[in-house]
Amino acid sequence: MSRWQADQQRDAVADLYAKTYRGAAGAEYHDRQAFLDRFEQDVQRPDFDMVVADAAGLVGCAYGFRIARTGAWWSGLRGELPEDIEELTASGRMFLLAELMVLPAHRRTGIATRLGERLLARLDADLIVAAVYRTGDETEDDAAADVLHSWGWSKLGALDPRAARDSSGPGPAARDVWIRRPLR
Repeated sequence: MSRWQADQQRDAVADLYAKTYRGAAGAEYHDRQAFLDRFEQDVQRPDFDMVVADAAGLVGCAYGFRIARTGAWWSGLRGELPEDIEELTASGRMFLLAELMVLPAHRRTGIATRLGERLLARLDADLIVAAVYRTGDETEDDAAADVLHSWGWSKLGALDPRAARDSSGPGPAARDVWIRRPLR
């Protein structure tokens, strides 16, 4: 979807977000509004792109945008970048997978895989980046990390929770950075 199309779908995408990540009772409105605030900024970012899955209403969505070599992403990353990754970031052609969500009733049906493939296959990027929030519960399965790993992504490291937020989430929290080269 183009920026204009995505903006036209913002309420439906926000509803999908709220249903996908049901928070504590009474927090849905706040969570939805915080998402809408981020989404409004995200659609204005360079090379914004979005794909959706629809089955009599939105059931999934993936979107992202180009990110710069400098900024919260790299300054907040603990440790130094490996040399080969540093070379890829030098091009400035990096894409952030900012959101991938599928309604709980439609998970484990291949929708997330198809959304990810469709979005990432058409990119003109040298490196794709995603940040996954840690659950904080070592016994809980980390579904997002498991999915990225199964898709061939590699864990690069962790972002410092105090690093400035780069529109990829709601404030300071522990996040792992995952990377992959484009699907070409």
